[in-house]
Amino acid sequence: DRIGKCRNRLPIPRGASMKRIVFFLAIAGLTVADATAQVRAADAPPLSFVPSSSFFLGVGGGYNVANFGTQNVYAVGTSNVYQNGLLTSSGSAAGPANIETNSQSAVAFSAQGGYFQHFYSSDWLWGAKFAYSYLGATSIVRNALLPQAGSFTATGSNTAVPFTGNALVQSFQTNVTQQLAFIPFIGKSFDRSMVYIGAGPTLSQVRTTLNGLIGFADINGTRTDVSGSPVNFSSTTWVYGGAATIGASYFLGQSWFIDVNYTFAMTGNNTSGFSGPFTNPNGTNGSTTVGTMVGTSAGKLITQGIAATINKTF
Repeated sequence: DRIGKCRNRLPIPRGASMKRIVFFLAIAGLTVADATAQVRAADAPPLSFVPSSSFFLGVGGGYNVANFGTQNVYAVGTSNVYQNGLLTSSGSAAGPANIETNSQSAVAFSAQGGYFQHFYSSDWLWGAKFAYSYLGATSIVRNALLPQAGSFTATGSNTAVPFTGNALVQSFQTNVTQQLAFIPFIGKSFDRSMVYIGAGPTLSQVRTTLNGLIGFADINGTRTDVSGSPVNFSSTTWVYGGAATIGASYFLGQSWFIDVNYTFAMTGNNTSGFSGPFTNPNGTNGSTTVGTMVGTSAGKLITQGIAATINKTF
């Protein structure tokens, strides 16, 4: 019995106590660390595929509708009539005309490049892009008439004889070839996407063509071909305008995204000029008519388009 009592009173070795304390502290530390990690994971924002800032380049295509509206045309014709080399009369005619064109649609190549950046600690972002579209849309009006009124005076006379007439354009064409746009924008990003709106200036290449222009006059009740053989005119200009865009982008990863946007654009009033001489050797009684045809065509262009591009970020 004494031996058993002595054994029960023996002290626990200090080494064993320290091991137990270290073991329990380690368990407690791991538990606290795991709980802290879970709290941090719950509080951390989800991973976003939209970069905080990036340059980008993209190519694709789109469907566009071009509305050339009303073309305001003003034409002036002058003529001198010669008989056996002698001037027998001189005259001129002029007049305005409004030509109603039709809208044209086309599938077009599109490209864009730009930059965007998030505002500090925000899902909102700002940016700007250059957009290019090869539209290639043409409106054609067949047999357009340009009403005119004028007079002619016989050589040696002071009396002007009035007449009416018209210029016939066998094919009046208006065309937009390509369009450039600079669009500053503002938007908001989400986990894998962003939406944006923007507006900016445009530059459009517009061409006006008058094919088969012939000047006619009704003189003393007789319809007369004044200018003779059909004449062609063409004028190409670059015209400024403005555009508004709304779009959305979906990020396949942080390096690639698909962008789809709708753009409404309108040019300023575009004025094209044309001029050229004519000679008609088939006048009455063997006469020859020599003259000029000068005019302008003015109008605005409205384009609407939906474009889709695949883009690479840098």
